[in-house]
Amino acid sequence: MLRPPDWDWTFPSDGALALKAEQPLATLPPMPPPVHHRRSRATRRRQLERERRLRRLAVLFVIALVALVTLLLSAFGGSAAPAKPPAPASASRLLPAGPPQPELVGRIGSLHLRLPISQSRVTAVGFQGGSAGSIAIDPLGTQRNQGVLRRLAHAVFGSSSAGPGWYQLPGGQGPSTSALEVGAAAGTDVYTPVDGTVLSISDVVINDRNYGSRIDLQPTGSPSLIVSVSHVHVDPSLVVGSPVTASGSKLGSIVDFSGAEKQSLAHYTNDSGNHVVVEVHPAAVVALG
Repeated sequence: MLRPPDWDWTFPSDGALALKAEQPLATLPPMPPPVHHRRSRATRRRQLERERRLRRLAVLFVIALVALVTLLLSAFGGSAAPAKPPAPASASRLLPAGPPQPELVGRIGSLHLRLPISQSRVTAVGFQGGSAGSIAIDPLGTQRNQGVLRRLAHAVFGSSSAGPGWYQLPGGQGPSTSALEVGAAAGTDVYTPVDGTVLSISDVVINDRNYGSRIDLQPTGSPSLIVSVSHVHVDPSLVVGSPVTASGSKLGSIVDFSGAEKQSLAHYTNDSGNHVVVEVHPAAVVALG
């Protein structure tokens, strides 16, 4: 009877195979996730956070830029935006008011200009460029439509508050404050802004229509200057050579000038912006359009 040969079992080979036999799955610990996956997610989160920060910074930059442009425009272009008009005049304001209380509104060196309209009748006060050859007037009081930076500077360093509030108006040929405009309803009495003498009275004619007169005054103490008052119906008692007293002598009454031009002062009043105009020229040149 044949039998198989004896199994030649050796430890180095067959024993090693036995040691490599599969172990029960329950004895193997779970494999941790690859380390490089965790690092990739953390890097992505940091990138997303950085992008969000950059977007926030961009939005803040745009907001700051818009605020800066708005600030600059309001600071250096303050005269463009009209203020809220005052309430309509009451019936009592239509009655005669008499001369104004003495109040300085502007000056040129030693020449002081007083308010030519009763304070109770004034609708607004403005300065703009005057006619050719007119001299800049130094306004007294506070500019009401000045820019933000100027208001801040005046708040820090102070400013002259003596005098009525006034508005800077556009237009004109002369320096920006060479024409003083004091607003009031047509027919309001006008008084002389300086002490002096009536030098001349001339009609103002536009498109073949008369719009009152211009009265030239030679101020006492400043004979080298001429003070011109326009947009006025001359009082019948006023003649060339008449002496006048500031805030006391009546020159006439305000003309309705709304048919001649669109008046800049109307931006700050509740009417068509009628007013009296005061300019100052060298004595050798007197011109008022």
